[in-house]
Amino acid sequence: MVLCVMVLCTTALCAACTSLQRDVSIDSSRDKTEKNLARIEEKIIPLEAAGGNEARRQRAALTSARKMIGDMEKEAAADADFAGKLTAWSGRLAILEGRYSEAQRLYRQSMAASPGNIPAIVLGIRLEGDPEKRLELAEKELALTGRHTSAPGFGELHIEKGCSLLELRRFAEAAGSFDAAFASALHGVYRESYQADRDRAWELRHFDDGAAGTMGILERGGIRWKDSIVLAKNETQLLRFVTGGRNISETELFNRLLDRAFIPYTQDINVNEWPATRPKIEDPVSRSGAAWFIWHLYAESRADRGLLSRYSARFATGPNPRSPIADVPPLSPFFDSILGCVETELMSLADGRNFDPAGVIRGAELLSILKKIDN
Repeated sequence: MVLCVMVLCTTALCAACTSLQRDVSIDSSRDKTEKNLARIEEKIIPLEAAGGNEARRQRAALTSARKMIGDMEKEAAADADFAGKLTAWSGRLAILEGRYSEAQRLYRQSMAASPGNIPAIVLGIRLEGDPEKRLELAEKELALTGRHTSAPGFGELHIEKGCSLLELRRFAEAAGSFDAAFASALHGVYRESYQADRDRAWELRHFDDGAAGTMGILERGGIRWKDSIVLAKNETQLLRFVTGGRNISETELFNRLLDRAFIPYTQDINVNEWPATRPKIEDPVSRSGAAWFIWHLYAESRADRGLLSRYSARFATGPNPRSPIADVPPLSPFFDSILGCVETELMSLADGRNFDPAGVIRGAELLSILKKIDN
């Protein structure tokens, strides 16, 4: 009897050990699969966020991602779900490579191997050329997935929804969709890759109904003097003191504003004298030039030209002139404009101490400031 009990116990123990080994093996395999998929995300998501044209210029990154997928495909045969997801990622990479027919084939193959897997659903959305239809597909899938941030695919689908809304210039909604995605359990590479799109959508949220010409300026990274004049002329009343309500060309407006010192001859804050060479209407505008333009329009709109020397009279006179902004000299001709813009919160310091006068100003940022003055 004792021997029987011992045999039974030994048998049970062996069975338990075998079951435990199998569970450990399954968990280990699942962990490896998740790590491999995360590695693929880290390779492909930044390329997708950059866009097809930019991605194709990053040939080394495309080649590296393709090799990684090829290496993983050799291990994927025994796991249908992993094989399906891997095939979907291969299809998404094929889109970036410009191979759309191959991407469509891989989409069908992925859905057959692992129906409803999230990378394949996203691939299907990305294969649609019309942003309106892509938005419909993303919203349909979100309705099926569920509205909770922990639901599988919630974050990925909100990224696709945000991208479609951004393309449709529904900026406020796009920003909200990106924020919903970032609040989910997405891999950190999504925020790193799409944060700039989210921030651009947020910056443009008040301009959903802007004119086509205005929107083109707002969506560019930097602006020229011509763009600044177009925004002030078409979106505000700030230039009426020059136009008198008449339709004056941008070139003539530029020359009039330059002659009246509303546009500086240089944007170098360290000069002591203006150069003899006149700036050009196509010259890019830096933060220093924008501050000059903004502050002079602000003083004109308040009918108070004393604002143009208010800060130098306070900080830049006496034997030891000083500047409260680290990278703006107290004797710079831009001193009053920059300090005025910062003190009235029309513009901000880049890091709490420095203004970054040579930095770029975006169209949406300038228009927001001009509208604030106009109101």
